[in-house]
This record gives sequence, structure tokens and C-alpha cells, in this order.
Amino acid sequence: MSGQAWVPGPGRREAVPPARFDPARLAEPVRSLRAHRRAADAASSPGADAAPVGGALATDVREAVAGAAGLHLGSDDLRVAVDGVRDHVWGLGPLGVLVADPAVTDVLVNGGGAVWVDRGRGPEPEVLRLGGEPEVRALAVRLATLAGRRLDDAMPWVDARLPGGVRLHAVVPPLAPEGTHVSLRVLRPVGFDLDALVARGALPAAWAAVLEALVRRRAAFLVSGGTGAGKTTLLAALLGLVPPAERILLVEDVGELRPDHPHVVRLEARHANVEGRGEVGLDQLVRQALRMRPDRIVVGECRGPEVRELLAALNTGHAGGCGTVHANACAEVPARLEALGSLAGMSPRALAGQVAAAIDVVVHVERHAGLRRVAEVAVVSGDARAGLVVEPALTRSGDGSPVPGPAWPGLATALRLSPGAVGGAP
Repeated sequence: MSGQAWVPGPGRREAVPPARFDPARLAEPVRSLRAHRRAADAASSPGADAAPVGGALATDVREAVAGAAGLHLGSDDLRVAVDGVRDHVWGLGPLGVLVADPAVTDVLVNGGGAVWVDRGRGPEPEVLRLGGEPEVRALAVRLATLAGRRLDDAMPWVDARLPGGVRLHAVVPPLAPEGTHVSLRVLRPVGFDLDALVARGALPAAWAAVLEALVRRRAAFLVSGGTGAGKTTLLAALLGLVPPAERILLVEDVGELRPDHPHVVRLEARHANVEGRGEVGLDQLVRQALRMRPDRIVVGECRGPEVRELLAALNTGHAGGCGTVHANACAEVPARLEALGSLAGMSPRALAGQVAAAIDVVVHVERHAGLRRVAEVAVVSGDARAGLVVEPALTRSGDGSPVPGPAWPGLATALRLSPGAVGGAP
């Protein structure tokens, strides 16, 4: 059979272009064949590997079509069928084509099956049929299983990383009364360096030297911003500036950072199992990282009691550490850290003293008119008695032009830069 493909159905044959293979309808015959093969393998060789490797899957697909219709697929048709079944049974299903688009950063499925995609301009509707609520929920459950997690009435949400690095979040009814919601954050293996961020308009050219100096002078900093504002992208670009001889310890809840650096050690938190046991939090991982001879300790996102461990590390000789934190502006970072510190049992006064001694700078990113950009750089000062002060050093004017703030001369001196390095500086 050349140039045509068969769509299985009860008592029917249909010649259609290869791209129209229906993997959902091919999947069940393939599952049945695989179950028989797994049983035979187990009987003849206990413990045999029944993983969906390419050769075995191709054989299953060929046999499924031949057995149901007496047809034999050519190499091109077989390849289309195998790719479709693999994606449907073990991959992202209909969402796979969107995730494969190099411009896509987020794929969002709302209750009811409506699909939205972010290609850097904000969420846009996508014409893609996923079926009804049963199909969307089945897809979400299968993705959770791929990530080694469960998603059901007893555990109605999941936050995990899929094989390949895509970050999955899903929530099902009754918590989502309109239907199952799925969010996929696509982490590209190749990130941006500062030059690329400047070229994309995300970073004023005059500020690139300032951020480079932060890393070179081993200043401790936080990248703040809202969800999807570009915190991870900027932090990864800055970590790529760390000298190759230094060892970076990354501590994350779900691995997202992909810095271009030769010596990176990753630690990821572990969620509790179905029995509620085995959880390992970020605070525990930060303590372990301190014993692994780090040159730089990085917490991908401070959102709980791990802030206490990070501040303690930065105040005990581990210069140059950094992380991200959710906040709407640099000025709101102290309040956010105070809330996180309370989760670790820290009083506002104790937290202020620790932060003032540990954190030098806050770099804030935002989404403006669909563009992720660096909006502000601020200097952190204060003490336990007076509290924290976050003073702008670099800001943007109403038209987006970079403007030096009141803390710029002091920051320029600390980083050994000329105050005139930023346009408009005295």
C-alpha cells in the first residue's frame, strides 16, 4: 500500500493521506498486541523489558493493520502510523505538534477542551480538537502517569516534569468545575544569552554590562516577576556568565533552569508518594547542597521555608548565590520575603537582618505588550532595626527607555562601573 494509509474502523477500509492516520483508533489494537507480547515475554523470560522501543512498536502497528484489514503498509505509511501511535499512547497526544513548535512556550487547555498557545505574544486561541471532557481528562491522567504521578479524585492536581523536560500542571473536577485544565510549560534545551535578550528587546543594551558585572563581582541577587514573565530565562542567561571553573548547585522544585555552563549539579525536590511519605523539600535540598562543595548556590524559585536556608547559606561565605521569587515589583520583594520567612518561623525583624546582609540586588522582569523584559534593577539595604529598603537603581520611563535611579551611583561604584555607563546618568 503506497501513498495511502488505513484508518481502522469496524468493517471498513478507507484510503486517505498518510497524515490522517487516527492514532486514537490504532492505539487499542496496538495495546492488545503489546499485552499479548508482554505476557509471552514474561512466560518465557521473567523480567523481560516490555518498553515501547521503536522496532517492537513498528511490528505491533504493522500487525494491527494487517490483522484488522489484511493490508500491508509501506515504509512511509508505517512511519506515520508509528509516530502517531507512539505520541498518542506514550507522548503528548494531539498536543505534541504544538509542543514541537520551537516558538511555543506554553500550551494551555481549558475546561471544555479549548486550547490556547503562547508564542511570545501572550495566549492565543488554537484550532485543535481534543474531544470532550472524558478525552481531555484521559489525556491529563496519562500525562501524569508519564511523569510518575497520579491524577484522580483523591489527588485532583499534579505539578510535575514530563520526560523530555516539559513541565506539566493539571487539575480535574471537582476542583475545576468547568472541566479538566492542563498547562504545559515548554523548556527549550537552548536558552538565550544576554546578547540574544538584547536583540529581542528584552534587555536594554546599556544594562547588559551591569548584569554581567553582578555575576563577575559575585553579587547575590534575586530575579523577581510574575508567572511567565521570564524569570527563569534571565536567570539561566546570567548563570551562563559564571566562570567555567566554578561549580553551580541548582536546587529546584521542578527542573527548569538550563544554563549554558560546563559544571552544573542539579537537585530536585521529591513529592510525597500515594501514602503521603517520602517528601523531600527545597529546604532540605539547600542544606544538602551546602555539603557538595558549591561555588554558587541557586534556588530556582523561593516560595517557602527554603528562603531561610538560602539566606543562611549566603550569609556564611557562599557569595554569588541567586534565585527567583514571585513579586509584582522590586518594591514588593520585602513583603514577599517576609511572607515566605513566616513559613520558616522567622520574625520580620530577623528576616530583614538576614536579607539585608545576604541579598545585594533585585532584578525585576515583567510582561509588557506581550514582550518579556527586564523592567528594573534595585539595590537592597537596611537592617533588623530599620527594616528592608529596596531603592531603584535602573528603571524604565513611560516610553520604555532606560533611566538611572537614585541608587545607581552607589551600585555603579560597587560593581566598578562608570556611572555614565547608563544613558542619562550624572
